[in-house]
Formats: sequence, structure tokens, C-alpha cells
Amino acid sequence: MKKVDIYTDGACKGNPGPGGYGAVLVYGGHEKEFSGGEANTTNNRMELLAAIVALSALKEPCEVTLTSDSKYLVDAVTKKWVYGWREKGWKKSDGKMALNIDLWEELLTLLDIHKVTFNWIKGHAGHPYNERCDTLAVKEAEKFIL
Repeated sequence: MKKVDIYTDGACKGNPGPGGYGAVLVYGGHEKEFSGGEANTTNNRMELLAAIVALSALKEPCEVTLTSDSKYLVDAVTKKWVYGWREKGWKKSDGKMALNIDLWEELLTLLDIHKVTFNWIKGHAGHPYNERCDTLAVKEAEKFIL
């Protein structure tokens, strides 16, 4: 399997509000950037979408290290919360419905294809790829501000 590094970030101007995501895929000395946004969304949706877009760009199953500053994304997968939510009909331990079910389902499908290791880093702490993803995400979110 090819080894790929993916860095992701999401941003939102208000929560909910205009949002954007940014991702950088690194493989064999090459980098590819992805970004996009929505007029009315949440930061967590943008964090998930960044990971989905980057993983969807892979043309074959890969071994991926996905680095994100989103505890929502990283903890839900690494602590296996999202799998429990799915098993319980998308209900969380408090009995409330999980949010962003559509995106979680999409992400879980991609996690069945690729071998993904999630890595959490502190945001806005000077990590070059995290800063780049943040810049991409903020730029996209700002497109929706009149």
C-alpha cells in the first residue's frame, strides 16, 4: 500500500455560519490541496468534510496518516464512539441522536477502504500543514460573507 499523509482543518464564521475546509495530501514529495465551503454549516461538518474530500481523492487503497486539530473527528474514530453510535442507530450514550450522520457514514465507508491512523495536533500552534489548511478553510468560509 502507498503511504500518504493527509492534513485537514475546518473553519466557520459563526457556528453555524459560513464555513470552509482545507486539506493537504502529501505523497512522494508531491502535495495536493483541497478546499471548499458552504454558506450555512458548522465547524464540525467542515472538519469531517475535509477528511472525506481528501480520502476520496485517493485512487486506490492506501495507508494514511490523517492529522487534524479536531478532537471531534479524531476522538470519535480513535475512541470508537462513532462505531457505537452507528451500532445504536446513531444514538449517543446520552440517548440523543448523533450529529452529522450523513458525513459520518461517508467517512466510515472510506475508512473501510483505507488503513487510516488518526493523529491529533493542537491547532494554531505553528504546524506548517495545519496552518496551511486553516488558511485554506478560512479563505473558503470568507467567500460566503457579504
